[in-house]
Amino acid sequence: MPDAPSLLLDRFVPYRLSVLANLVSSAIAEGYAVRFGLSIPQWRVMAALGEHPGMSAAEVAARTAMDKVAVSRAVASLARSGRLARARSGDDRRRSLLRLSRAGAAVYARVAPYALAYEAALLASLDHRERDALDRLLAKLTRRAIDLAPCV
Repeated sequence: MPDAPSLLLDRFVPYRLSVLANLVSSAIAEGYAVRFGLSIPQWRVMAALGEHPGMSAAEVAARTAMDKVAVSRAVASLARSGRLARARSGDDRRRSLLRLSRAGAAVYARVAPYALAYEAALLASLDHRERDALDRLLAKLTRRAIDLAPCV
């Protein structure tokens, strides 16, 4: 029986992407927590609703690729803090549509520039061509990951 190929983590792309995502999330999360009192899931929900108001929690989970439980907890805490408002859907009374409240929109308006500044600092080491290539490659890998996801 031949030896199984060895898995070299430092060369394994899924591992490398995970490490990068964790490093970036941890660095920026500290800023969100200290400056704005937000966890990463709370900010992701706010960011999704800031761009696409009126989504359900399930739609937020799908758009952000977050676990439904994490989205539910973030939605509940944002609602308790007055940063998120819920309304019943006219089509389906069981479905809540989410949007940022006035207070939530004010926080979003303060956090978005901070997030964009962090992104700019992170990408500063790349030239314009590298940034464009990274954008294309991330989109391509995202599409492929979706295609490879097991059907549940």
